[in-house]
Amino acid sequence: MSKKILLLDNVNPLCASEFSARGFEAEQPPKMELDELKEVIGDYSGIVVRSATTVDADLLSHAKNLEVIGRAGVGVDNIDIEAATAHGVLVMNTPDGNTISTAEHTCGMILALSRNIPEAVSKVKSGGWDRKKFMGTEVHGKKLGIIGLGKIGSEVAMRMKTFGMDIIAYDPFATHEHAEELSVELVDLDTLLGQVDYLTVHTPLTDKTRGIISMENADKLKKGMRLVNCARGGIYKEEDLIDLIDQGYIAGIALDVYTQEPPTDGLYEILKHPKIICTPHLGASTEEAQEKVAVQIAQQMADALEKKNYKGSLNSKSISLLTNKEVHPYLELAEKLGRVVSQLKPEHTNQFSFEYTGVCARYAEVLTDSILKGMLTEYVSETVNLINARHYAEDRGFKIKETTSSDDSMYKDLITIRLGDDAEYREISAAVFGPEDYRIVEIDGYGIELRLEGDILIYQNLDKPGMLASVAGALAKQNINIGALSLGRAGKGTQAITAVIVDKQLTEEELKPVFELEGVQHVRYVSLS
Repeated sequence: MSKKILLLDNVNPLCASEFSARGFEAEQPPKMELDELKEVIGDYSGIVVRSATTVDADLLSHAKNLEVIGRAGVGVDNIDIEAATAHGVLVMNTPDGNTISTAEHTCGMILALSRNIPEAVSKVKSGGWDRKKFMGTEVHGKKLGIIGLGKIGSEVAMRMKTFGMDIIAYDPFATHEHAEELSVELVDLDTLLGQVDYLTVHTPLTDKTRGIISMENADKLKKGMRLVNCARGGIYKEEDLIDLIDQGYIAGIALDVYTQEPPTDGLYEILKHPKIICTPHLGASTEEAQEKVAVQIAQQMADALEKKNYKGSLNSKSISLLTNKEVHPYLELAEKLGRVVSQLKPEHTNQFSFEYTGVCARYAEVLTDSILKGMLTEYVSETVNLINARHYAEDRGFKIKETTSSDDSMYKDLITIRLGDDAEYREISAAVFGPEDYRIVEIDGYGIELRLEGDILIYQNLDKPGMLASVAGALAKQNINIGALSLGRAGKGTQAITAVIVDKQLTEEELKPVFELEGVQHVRYVSLS
């Protein structure tokens, strides 16, 4: 008897055809209510969803025979991957299927903003004309800023280059080689915001990207710039959009994504502004893209159910590791260390060395995946996991050297990452001390012992009386408390490295007094909160 697959959310019919061709029984009923879905899901080995159906722990508790969940698209926010993993259910998506359609939609939004196309269409359809009112501007010769130079950002760059736009980009993980191939200049974020005529974002929504354009940083913007967002709602602060336009900072905005979809009543009022163009999350809504992801997810799921291939899986390694408790602490350590390195490394660095010493050396391959996951999660718009982390690293031109060692040291197991000679901090080592206890133990040869948690301030200073007091005083004046600290030095009166954990996330303004202290240098802030 063939395995049954349930297709939901109006997935393209080619999905059913592909499953049938592979010998599976694919069923595509009309829209199902949740209670009905709970009653029948136990009959299926696979389920395909888009964005409408939420696959959570409650639904999974009814899915006794489910082996694979397929997302016909990129985003998996509606799938509880942790719960699926606990149930031994594979989760798959199709990260490349929407790239071209989203890039094309972004380019269309840029042109629509430039030529006032939506407003002009509405005017003519209502029996009006008024050509002067809809005077536009050429994109030729204008400067386009791209935040996030991954697959979609790169496709946008190539297309708008042919329109004659000068393109600059901000992406800490993009290499200069990749940028040169696209004829794109890499700059820092403030430089980009101050120079561009158009800005498009292709990055995930994280604490670093949320509200990247708002009234708080409006003075950094080139006045009269135009914004496009076909990535994630909330990257531009929605409640500030009208003020940004009315006060002359922004000439126009084109949105395809929102913090809540469909938007709330309050957001709908904002979207009525004549200088805002809005579409209902159409980035991936082309016939070609929907056909492509429908066929791809069917092929991937069929391969997995036939135990041939697990391409596109987001949690297959996680499932295989569930039964191996020994590796779990090292995976946690590796990911945390990756997050630290992502905040310490020089921008555009692409060469790293990972060394594993002791028992953890047995798991070198998967620990490298975990480090890369930690490094890339906040900079890649798709979901990064142990399966695809190397793919995204290779996509950005990373060159990774992995070594293992059984050398005796004072630590049973050690993970060491080397960031290169250009880094302010070139080498960092960490170890597992106990359950949920992961610590940095060495930075550039200086012995440090600090838990990998919270918000960490790292700096170098001359080892002399009063230096720690100066830093603590600068923080205390702002009511910032030090929760833990560790100091490493080579000898009395020499250089020292100090690492402190503070009780809150720090802003640039709060860090400024520390940067200005005499004798304190290479101040770096790392947030793991």
